[in-house]
Amino acid sequence: MDQLKRLARNASSRAYSPYSGIRVGAAVYTEDGKCYTGCNIENASYGLTLCAERVAISSAVAAGATQITAIAVALNPEGEVVEKFTPCGACLQFLAEFADAQTTILVEDAEYALVDLFSSPFVVS
Repeated sequence: MDQLKRLARNASSRAYSPYSGIRVGAAVYTEDGKCYTGCNIENASYGLTLCAERVAISSAVAAGATQITAIAVALNPEGEVVEKFTPCGACLQFLAEFADAQTTILVEDAEYALVDLFSSPFVVS
């Protein structure tokens, strides 16, 4: 998991965040043992902003992986002070599409299972 955290931290250095100044990186492991990264990409039209988590998951899916087994999220490689955070609801719902309830979510020094942060994802039955 340390490698996943390092990859997320490295991805945060590539973030495009001229509006918030908060640079976020994410890295996901997939069922086949591969890793994909992403960073936040802000937009002047805030609703079009892409979170790092969704970029990393999208990269994995675009490469053919559809089962995420772990995700790490890191921010601001220079160590700027940011309050404790977890992935947003949209990112958690997106993750729930490609992961199970016990999937590991690493956020800085904290570790969660998806179900700990998002107990009732939207599902189509």
